Amino acid sequence: MPVPFPRPPRLRIPLRALVAAVLAGAFCAQAVAALRPHVPLLITATALSLAVEGVLYRWQRGMLSVFAKSHMDITVRHVVRDLLLVVGLLLLGGQDRESAYAPLVAGLLAFYALHCMIQAVSVLVRRTRTLPVVTRNIDASALRLSPAPPVLLRRPGHRLLAYGLPATAGLLATVATADRRWAALGIALSLGLAVLGLCDLLLRLLPSRRPASEQQALDWLDRWLAEYRPTVGLYFSGGTSSAYQANMWLEPIAELEGRPLIVLRERFMVHKLAATDVPIICLPKVSTLMRLEQSTLQVLIHPSNSGKTSQVLRIPTIKHTFVNHGESDKLSSCNPYAKAYDEVWVAGPAARERYALAEVGVEDKDVVEIGRPQLDAVRPYAGPPTGMYTTVLYAPTWEGWDGNPGNTSVIEAGENLVRALLADPGVRLLYKPHPLTGSVDPRAGAADLRIRELVRAANRERSGVRPADDGELARITAELDRLTTSVARSGADQLERMGVQSAPEEGHAEAVARAAQAWDEAYWAALPEWEHQVVTDARPALYSCFNRADLLISDVSSVISDFLASEKPYAVANTSGLSEDGFRKAFPTVRAATVLTPDASGVAELLAAVRDPGKDELAEARAELKRYLLGPAEPTSQERFNMAVQALCSAAQQHRERMAERLATEIPVPRREDVPAPQ
Repeated sequence: MPVPFPRPPRLRIPLRALVAAVLAGAFCAQAVAALRPHVPLLITATALSLAVEGVLYRWQRGMLSVFAKSHMDITVRHVVRDLLLVVGLLLLGGQDRESAYAPLVAGLLAFYALHCMIQAVSVLVRRTRTLPVVTRNIDASALRLSPAPPVLLRRPGHRLLAYGLPATAGLLATVATADRRWAALGIALSLGLAVLGLCDLLLRLLPSRRPASEQQALDWLDRWLAEYRPTVGLYFSGGTSSAYQANMWLEPIAELEGRPLIVLRERFMVHKLAATDVPIICLPKVSTLMRLEQSTLQVLIHPSNSGKTSQVLRIPTIKHTFVNHGESDKLSSCNPYAKAYDEVWVAGPAARERYALAEVGVEDKDVVEIGRPQLDAVRPYAGPPTGMYTTVLYAPTWEGWDGNPGNTSVIEAGENLVRALLADPGVRLLYKPHPLTGSVDPRAGAADLRIRELVRAANRERSGVRPADDGELARITAELDRLTTSVARSGADQLERMGVQSAPEEGHAEAVARAAQAWDEAYWAALPEWEHQVVTDARPALYSCFNRADLLISDVSSVISDFLASEKPYAVANTSGLSEDGFRKAFPTVRAATVLTPDASGVAELLAAVRDPGKDELAEARAELKRYLLGPAEPTSQERFNMAVQALCSAAQQHRERMAERLATEIPVPRREDVPAPQ
């Protein structure tokens, strides 16, 4: 499987500087050629500047904001470019040049005026298409959802380049031939395109073509909530790279009793979430969010903390519980913010003790052990490897926000560990870095790239039989994509996607589950058993890698706790600076692990213990630690999760009833009109 190799960051700055220098040079050359005037140079410089504009919008979009901040956005650049052409034409013309070119200049000014009008109307259309609620898996056709305007009408830069190109080309042709008809034709074409675009947008503002108003959308939301009658919801707010924190809870939420719901706060997150049939509503505004208070929603489950979490905690009719998106020994697993929730749900006794020792204000009575419902898909240990290769999964975590060197092994130990593993001819390595690796510390990102190159180099030195490509993986991939991806146009906006991502068909969730399982089997079957892999895509998932691995090497993170569900051997890299004894005492998840030093000493002995159960001295410790971290095997985690939800829903309902009784007794009786008021 080819491994993507992103362009190193150090190459981006010189490339951007080169593009900016070429564009600046083209404008300077155009100015000189217009003032002299010099026809060949004027044509060449103008064509070059247009070509650079195309490069900017195709490959260097990040530079567009830099130019905009410097007050040199596309409108300014385009006006300057056409103005220099007009100046060149005036200097090249005869004595009647002013009067001869006046209509052309007037037409050019009219085009730019239309461009500004299109932009203003485009903003109005966008506002009418921005509803206070975004949905997915819900039939929202009552909101009069309609296709989005063409992309050119919504993006001023692209529109100006496309619509203004005929005018600029016509001016260039007139410069080359001295025939004013070319300029007139080009400007007329640009004017015609602008008029058509403006008419298209104006028609969308007609009452019969507009989507529902804000109040109509809110009324629809209230009606839908009253009809669906949700009981439990997953609440999530986060950045663009944090969707995985919610995705891991989608399946457990879908299997709950009652009527589940997913509540989001960021519009972009609606399409970041993985495939699910659970109804999704996104409520960006606090005022809209507060409408949940009048709904039947009783419990909200929070897999992460965010700045917007405090807003939903203000709803008194809903009980809130924190489940986190992973179980680990890190201090972030005992965030003091957790005391703001009604309950904190953890996997097992270890997390309960962790909160007690952290003394962050979470009382023991509010801690509920539910296990990890996601881990039902992790297969149990079935013995040592039986094939030619021992599959080792190296899944380090990221560097974190606090700069602790013990957070990730990638920087200090990653390359040493990978070299030691690749040196064993009987090892097949699966390298799965954390999605946020390198997002804080550039050293982690650089080490990650070097590790990937080590894997590539090792694969180049290996050879063997590759499975025949019978097209099964491609067929199943297409089927899975069809089931999990909405068929929306590339230029569709959120309103149009709401219509496409309507209520799922009956049995859709079961079909997705079958296709996902079939894809997983086909994916691994299509790979040579001798080939190392770098796994960075959404598929295969981490738990799928668990099931293929004979050994895990990781850091102190939730990956260890989850892998323990299999009771397979695992190792932890110690880059904390602590002694091995101190490391084991500080982090309970390491108790049943082989501790590896940054120089990777001990890898050979670790592999020997994996291959020979007689040398595995930690099997019983892993079984005991599993119960300590994840709780008992029976009842299942999903069953315990459901029981916790039902208990908290009952508590929420009882709270509502008590509040209703209290309000009924505290409201004063209206004064009768026939009783005179006291003097």
